Parts: sequence; C-alpha cells; structure tokens
Amino acid sequence: MLKDFAKIDTFLTIVKEKSFSKASKKLGISQPAVTQQIKLLEDYMECKIVDRRKNGVRLTKEGEELYRVALKLDKYISQAEKELLRIINKQLTFIIGASFTIGNYILPDFLGEIKEAINNDVMVKVTTSSEIIEELLDKKVDLALIENPHLEEGITYREWMEDELVLISKTPLPKYVKKDELFSYDWICREEGSFTRNLIHEAFESIGVDCRNFNIKSIVTTSTAAKHTVLKTIDQKRTTVSIVSKHIVENELKNEMLFTSKVKGLKLKRILYLAQLKERKNDAFIDRVSNYIMSKRRI
Repeated sequence: MLKDFAKIDTFLTIVKEKSFSKASKKLGISQPAVTQQIKLLEDYMECKIVDRRKNGVRLTKEGEELYRVALKLDKYISQAEKELLRIINKQLTFIIGASFTIGNYILPDFLGEIKEAINNDVMVKVTTSSEIIEELLDKKVDLALIENPHLEEGITYREWMEDELVLISKTPLPKYVKKDELFSYDWICREEGSFTRNLIHEAFESIGVDCRNFNIKSIVTTSTAAKHTVLKTIDQKRTTVSIVSKHIVENELKNEMLFTSKVKGLKLKRILYLAQLKERKNDAFIDRVSNYIMSKRRI
C-alpha cells in the first residue's frame, strides 16, 4: 500500500487543503475517488485517520502519526525525483578514475568522443591504480582504468588494452640492445615496490639480468618524471636510459626528442584493465560508457 504513493499524496493534499472537495479539484480527480483512496488507507491501517466535519477535516491521533511519516516520504520522493531529472537531463558528471599513464596519455585521445557518445559531461580523476580502486569501492568514481588489477571482492575486471614498455634515451639507440650493454647505461628507475618496477625486474630476471646491478642515476615516482629526467640529461659521456610506456613518449618520438629501443630477447608488455563495481552491473548509464571504452580496445 505505501508503495502506492498516490494515496499518500491524496492524504497530504486533504490535510493541506483542509477539505475533500478542494483536494479533489487540486488533484484533478472526483470527490468519490478521493474518499475511496482515504478509505483504502484506513482499511490498510485498520484505523480511522480523518474526521470529516462541516468546517473542514480533523486528523485523528493515528492520522497525525501518518501525516508525520507521510511528510518524510514526500521529502525523500521529491529528492529522488530531482536526482532522476538530473540523470534524464544529463546533469550528472560521469567520473572515470585512471592511473597516470592512462589518464594523462591514453584517455585524452578519445575523451571528447566519450562525451559525445554518451551526451554527458565526463571528468577524469588521475592517481595511482590502488587509490583509484579505493575510490571505485567508495563510489567516488564510476569506472576505473588501471594498469594492474587488485584482488578486491565486488569488482569486475575486463582486459582492455595492451601497453608496450620501451627503453628510452635522449640519444639514438640501436634497434635492439644486448643484455650486456644494459650495464653501460645510467638508469632512471621507478621506486621500489611500484607495479612498473616489479614488472621490469621480473622481465629482466627472465633473461638472467639483475637490474639491481645497474648504474642507477636516480629514482622517480612516476613514468612522466622518468621521461622528463631523461630529457634533461646533459652528460654526453654516458647514455641515460629509462623504461616507460610507449604511450608516454609518442610526441617526443615524433619530434625526435627521444629515441627508443628494445632489449634483445625481452618482451615488455602489460595489459591495461577496465574495472567496475559488480553491484552496478545493471546500471545502463555505466554500461554505455564501459561499452564505448571497450570498443577502443587494442588487444
């Protein structure tokens, strides 16, 4: 009965207008229909809620209690209607959480296309993969695009895009670098414990190279910082190198500000993921964005 708010609305209108007949005109329904709705409410509650008098209406004790609850319901429903209208009118900003490489170098290529495809404002929040997952769980972002999945219950991961890591330098490098030559370079490395550092370390181990024996010039916290550090290298006696996503250096490669190489016998690739909450799997709005982003996959 209470799910049928029409009867509650009729009751509130009677109280406000202090009359069944005025409530009838206000609601645009017949007076017998108003009376019938109140009777159904009283039958459901098994008590009388309104006393009709010549000079108006008076609420019974139970009617006063119902009125107090009905006002709260009316308030919540009004708020819900406003939220619904915001969605219908596309007034909600869709928030995508993205790790640094994705948010700064991959998403900008088609962010405008996403906005146009869903006819809605889209905001990108860029931080580490672990922080993005926390924000996804807290519902502070609607979707997450990350470099490595975190084993969290309630999250669905979809393989989205393949990313290649390359050796970069300010000076030209051979197409393939032999593993013995790696020890002749100065290295700009990511911090210990980072996903990228661990990925590179494991890859080098697979070909019998311990990167801890490299000549490490500096340690940085982001791949962007690694790129800029290499770009600012002024020592011409030794070659300074780092390993970053190919997406990060696309512009510098085109302008020949940086050069890339591959390590012989080594494949440095990783999968980028799209993550979303399982509990929101039936959210049509999220599905539209998710499906569009997945259409951009390059695996």
